[in-house]
Amino acid sequence: MATKANFKRTTIETAFYGNNVEKIIDLKKAYEMARNSTGTMETDMPVYEPEKIGLPENAKILLFNDGETVGRFAGARVILGEAGVEEAEIAKVLREAVYNTRYKKMYHSEAYIGLDKDFMVKAHLLIPETYENTLLNWLLNFQYKTAEYNEMYKDSAEIADEPDIFIMSDPDYRHPKFPNGLAYFDPEHNCACLLGMRYFGEHKKGTLTLAWGIANRNGYASCHGGLKRCIKKNGEAHVLGVFGLSGSGKSTLTHAKHDGKYDVTVLHDDAYIISSENGSTVALEPSYFDKTQDYPLTSKDNKYLLTVQNCGATIDEDGKLVIVTEDIRNGNGRAIKSKLWAANRVDKMDEPINTIVWLMKDHTLPPIVKIENSVLASVMGACLATKRSTAEKLADGVDINALVFEPYANPFRTYPLEQDYKKFKALFEERGVSNYIINTGHFMEKKIPKEVTIGIIEQIVDGTAKFKDFGVLSEIKTMDIEGFIPDFSDQKYVDALRGGMMGRVNYLNSLKEFKGGRDNLPEEARGAIEAIIAKIR
Repeated sequence: MATKANFKRTTIETAFYGNNVEKIIDLKKAYEMARNSTGTMETDMPVYEPEKIGLPENAKILLFNDGETVGRFAGARVILGEAGVEEAEIAKVLREAVYNTRYKKMYHSEAYIGLDKDFMVKAHLLIPETYENTLLNWLLNFQYKTAEYNEMYKDSAEIADEPDIFIMSDPDYRHPKFPNGLAYFDPEHNCACLLGMRYFGEHKKGTLTLAWGIANRNGYASCHGGLKRCIKKNGEAHVLGVFGLSGSGKSTLTHAKHDGKYDVTVLHDDAYIISSENGSTVALEPSYFDKTQDYPLTSKDNKYLLTVQNCGATIDEDGKLVIVTEDIRNGNGRAIKSKLWAANRVDKMDEPINTIVWLMKDHTLPPIVKIENSVLASVMGACLATKRSTAEKLADGVDINALVFEPYANPFRTYPLEQDYKKFKALFEERGVSNYIINTGHFMEKKIPKEVTIGIIEQIVDGTAKFKDFGVLSEIKTMDIEGFIPDFSDQKYVDALRGGMMGRVNYLNSLKEFKGGRDNLPEEARGAIEAIIAKIR
């Protein structure tokens, strides 16, 4: 069995066993509870083939809206083991939070993270009454318990001595020390506590945070991105993974069908793991958590919606209650989409990954560059440049347009960054995985259309991309794309490119002190970028 339930726990797990706790495992019951929960809007939009999802035959899409906060708040994350985190002080906060759950009814549910017997973890969620929609969304986002998956879990590989995941959530409880909420993680014992956090994304990513940590400790590279397999007309398969934050285009690129040019199979567009041993990949969740703004109400993709969060509603010309998909009420309207959205969906790919793409929004980079040095490829992933998105709640004064670095597009890491650096370096060096950076933002002042990006992906898959040295840089290649050709005779551009690389070195240097140096990378990583800077004149 993948993880072990009977493991010595402390404050968090104890809360699951109070006499005010009701266990909710059945998905249909969870749906009815959410449908009847105060504030839920039951639309007139039917769920597509609900029986295949495990929902009632006549299920409708449910809409539920939060208040002020409609995105994740990184400032609330506290990870035990990081510098400055005092376990004794946090324990007091947790005890008080658990004590306060005695005044309300709590629901305990279970789900599986990981959809193949190679990697399955059991997770538990404890959440108060009135948050039935969060409970339903959690069961829909991950794999709720069925006879099929219960049997698969029994037969799955045991993952060392890892205990189950336990997450306690009380969205209404705020401690004076954490007025903006607390997302506490104890990665060594696979448990977390979410306080004052209503947004479902906190529960989704909080669960994945612990699952990715388990994967990292047990021979996998943890991935916040999408992965697909494209089979060409000649039968050749190409497995490609794209890594990016919300808004980078990772979902769009993962689900692109390429006008039928390939037989496309999707693993997932957000969460998966890569085996360091053989390059195979496993999806961690069956459903998709997508922005609604990308899909107008008339979009055929909306027939796969299961639940919707933080969107408006209106009565259409036929007198039906429907959702307003555009971000009018607030930014970051979200929906859970059925696994059925991707017609050719699998939960594991045995074929080893061929290509890893870092999706960036760095105006100094052309639409694509190819990195032909394993150290440089990995450290560029560790310095993945992007901009913040509406999926995040930002602290006052933070510029949403500022360029930031988010290593491997994964802000949910609970272990030292060097472990990811070494795993991706090994994929490039030992398994021969190719690496590219695709810029999905602007090149200098010019927006890069998604059609250009999809065309680049197709040339990579087809093997027809013609690369040349990126200026004086032989270890970085690029290809000529009309309207986006870098001009190395333009000193303004050269200075901007050099500045972008200097920003990466400065970021790497900051890791020597940040969090007590926990995420500091080996000197070879800094050296690879410094060597690039030395050549840029």
